[in-house]
Amino acid sequence: MTKPRSIATRTGDDGTTSLLYGQRVPKDHFQIEAVGACDELNAAIGVAKASSTHAVRRAELEEIQHDLVALMGEMACAEGDVARYTESKFRKIGAPELARLDAAIAALEAKSLKLDGWATPGANLHAAALDLARTAARRAERRIISLPAQGRTVRSVLQQYINRVSDLLWLMAREAEQ
Repeated sequence: MTKPRSIATRTGDDGTTSLLYGQRVPKDHFQIEAVGACDELNAAIGVAKASSTHAVRRAELEEIQHDLVALMGEMACAEGDVARYTESKFRKIGAPELARLDAAIAALEAKSLKLDGWATPGANLHAAALDLARTAARRAERRIISLPAQGRTVRSVLQQYINRVSDLLWLMAREAEQ
């Protein structure tokens, strides 16, 4: 009988973790911070998705979650492995994903939502979950835009994508309040 694989590999017990192609870095490495912020965003979007009663909204949020997995993969690649990643079969965020977000933003803006002043989250559970996801998106954005200063290039479409996600989540939250 084969012993099942454990999630506890113990390789991180020394305070390190692996980037995409195996390079070990400290767990507080700037790229791990960016990936971790996107992972938190993914989880927060999961809460927003679970709190939604609308199938279309749930599907939109799930699409963003799938996109975030692709984005995290790219962020978890060392600078020296960017060419390898670019040539890989891994899914990558690009113009179609950005256009999808832009279309969703435009659709919500066309609804003429009531947008008076600064939002106070918590009108209902779903709106609060969306606002929590929005703040996680802004944190992920801050981590991503800090990468070039640390020597890790970031494709501009990734910065644009994460910015649009937070804008869309803000609009979704305002719609959920109404």
